[in-house]
Parts: sequence; C-alpha cells; structure tokens
Amino acid sequence: MLQVGDKIPEFELLNQDGDKVQSKSFLGKKLIIFFYPKASTPGCTTEACNLNDNLAELTKEGYELIGISADPVSAQRKFHEKNEFQFPLLSDESKETLEKFGVWQMKNFMGREYMGVMRTTFIFDEKGICTRVIDKVKNKTAARQILKES
Repeated sequence: MLQVGDKIPEFELLNQDGDKVQSKSFLGKKLIIFFYPKASTPGCTTEACNLNDNLAELTKEGYELIGISADPVSAQRKFHEKNEFQFPLLSDESKETLEKFGVWQMKNFMGREYMGVMRTTFIFDEKGICTRVIDKVKNKTAARQILKES
C-alpha cells in the first residue's frame, strides 16, 4: 500500500460523466483521494455523503476531493446524481490504479475470501507527496478524520 512520503502514482481515469481525469492535473493542489468498495452501498453512501456534507470545510483547508472505485462509469454516474455529490467519482474497472495505490486486496467476509477495494483515504500535498494514509476510515465521520490532523 502507498505510504506517507510516496509520490502520487500516475493515473488517467474516467469520471462519472465519462471525462478523463489525470493525476498530474492535481499537482499544485492539496488532494484527498478516498477509495471505496462499491457505489450505492450503505457504507460507501454514508462515507461519500459525509465528505460531501463537509466539502466546504475541506475546500476551506485547501483540499480538492475525488473518490475512486472499481465501479463502471454508469454506476458512478447514478451514485453521483442520486446523492448530488459536488466532487468527481472516478471509475477504475481495470483495477490498475487501485493496484498502484495498493488498495486492491484480499478481503474476508463471513469466512469468504475475495479480492476487493480496501476503504482507504490518501492525502497529498501540493507536490503530490502523500502526507497521510487513513486505513481505518469511519464512514459516518470520514471528514472529521481528515480535518482533525490537517
């Protein structure tokens, strides 16, 4: 998994509208990337809505925010529109970016093992260097976790 001090991996993904988004476009800005397992599921909806509800505070601290999952663009679009998110959701169906960040991992649920996205938040400075990794994300207070140490 990406660690504090690592440079943001290069990626180019499609957002919920099918537009290309490149990691290099965020250089010069503070960036929060939150990885979530699946669009429109209860936990992911709670987390993304909490971040959206606190977006003004995150923006005031100088952050840009993006969410990434393995969902197709169509699922990202539905999730985005239904919840009126004010930040982009990126689709990584190939899982290439998920693997670069180290969040595509073996998971275990009720005795069943499977590959999936580990709910993780990465914070980057203006130079694209990771300054913080939150691997125990609390869905209901995700924004507080970010802001308490920013």
